[in-house]
Parts: sequence; C-alpha cells; structure tokens
Amino acid sequence: MARFYANENFPLPAVEELRRLGNDVLTIQETGRGGQALSDREVLDLARVENRLLLTVNRRHFIRLHGAQPDHAGIVVCTYDPDFSGQALRIHEAVAGVRELAGRLIRVNRPAK
Repeated sequence: MARFYANENFPLPAVEELRRLGNDVLTIQETGRGGQALSDREVLDLARVENRLLLTVNRRHFIRLHGAQPDHAGIVVCTYDPDFSGQALRIHEAVAGVRELAGRLIRVNRPAK
C-alpha cells in the first residue's frame, strides 16, 4: 500500500476511502500545517521529508513544480471528482502497479461520461 500526503485542497471523503483501501494517508491538517498558506514548493518539501506521495487536485501548479523540482517522493495529481470512492479506487489502482514512485508524476482523471 502507498503512503500519501494529502494537500489541503484534497477531499477528505477520498482520503477516508484511500485509508479504507489500506493506504497510509496523512493530511496537511493532521500535521498542524493546514491554513498556513504554505507555498506549493513548501508542501512538496513536506511530503518529501515524510517520504510520501503528494496527493492534490491542484494539477497545474504541481505539474509545473514536478518539472522544476523532480527530486520528490512522487506526485499524484487528480481532477476534481465528486465520486470520492471511485476517485480513491482509481488512485489506489494507479499507484499499486508502480514499482518506483519517487520522482514520478501520476495523473488520475475523472472518467468521461
């Protein structure tokens, strides 16, 4: 199972479902760093220090940051999806088959209707 660091904007119901699926998910709020207006770089650094995949719906900024700072534990960028259980399952499956997550950018998109 994967170790995630959920950015402040990531939906809590999806976090809870990822945990139910057996993943270790730490939210920025649980670290006491929520609401501090941290920069994206600072958030990515916190995830790297914790050796956790960063989980975010802030795709544009973190895709750019991945290109500028590829030394991280991995980034999972997602489109917003109100089907939180389905989103969590897609994330779970997307990382399950990847042997080395460090430095990787993984995209998980909401399915087309």
